[in-house]
Amino acid sequence: MGAVLSEQSAQPEYRIEDLAHHSGATVRTIRAYQDRGLLPRPERRGRSNVYGDAHLARLRQIADLLDRGYTLASIKELLEAWDTGRGLGGVLGLVAEVHGPWTDEEADRISRAELDARFGGTPDEDAIREAVELGVLERLPDREAEEYLVPSPQELAVAVELYAAGVPLPAITGHLRELRDQVEHIASRFLEFTTEHVFARYLEHRPPTDADAAEAATMVRRLRPLAQQTVDAELARAMRLLATRHLQLHLSPDAPPTKDDEPRAVALPVGTIRAVQNLVGAEGVAAFIMAATERELHKRTLDTLAATGKIPD
Repeated sequence: MGAVLSEQSAQPEYRIEDLAHHSGATVRTIRAYQDRGLLPRPERRGRSNVYGDAHLARLRQIADLLDRGYTLASIKELLEAWDTGRGLGGVLGLVAEVHGPWTDEEADRISRAELDARFGGTPDEDAIREAVELGVLERLPDREAEEYLVPSPQELAVAVELYAAGVPLPAITGHLRELRDQVEHIASRFLEFTTEHVFARYLEHRPPTDADAAEAATMVRRLRPLAQQTVDAELARAMRLLATRHLQLHLSPDAPPTKDDEPRAVALPVGTIRAVQNLVGAEGVAAFIMAATERELHKRTLDTLAATGKIPD
């Protein structure tokens, strides 16, 4: 199945079946695009409809924009702008910028044997299935059940450390689902905020002009790291604040009893509590223990850096 060269123009010509084969679209889809005005009508030659390279290029444009999340209605607007001479260069550049990488992290691969070894050495098909569903792992068509793609090695490494610390796999995946919902909400709010205050002026025209689209793409490059930087800073602040409160609560000698499903207070020796009370008074016990804990953690960090030769100047 292939294109036929026209004797008059020496340009490839396709029957609809050939066009479907080369474009990856079905015959039914091609006809539907014609009916919706997304694809120009073919040339009628005798009793046959003839398509050319322009039709093939248009089908590939449509497929690319669909993959990027555009609706058929918005694609029609873009293509009409193209046909009226307004060009799609800037718009497609903006689309490419938005769909570019939002992290410097690079995907990796992991064998099934290594994956099992990292999580206790016993194969767990339910855990694998859930990891694939969450996108933590992706199946490789040519390496089915032997090797997996890991889109975020950092995320997998966190799961490995939590499992090693005694957290069951169902609890890890459940926490990830909950966390993902909350992070997607944060991302949505950031996009709403930047659209209202930054990008609205570039989107006044539909589709935007080449100049506006190019400027918006530049702005995306500038703002891309800001979302992660802001979340990192605020998460660090919140963890420092809440972890301190949490530790003070559970180190306090008069900490209330906990339920079976809650973290239990750390039981310090009675003699230690009494010695601290004699030194700082009963009301200062929790703060003193917290300060001593922070000092010990700081000392251990410095010891580790000294042992690895990584003490900063």
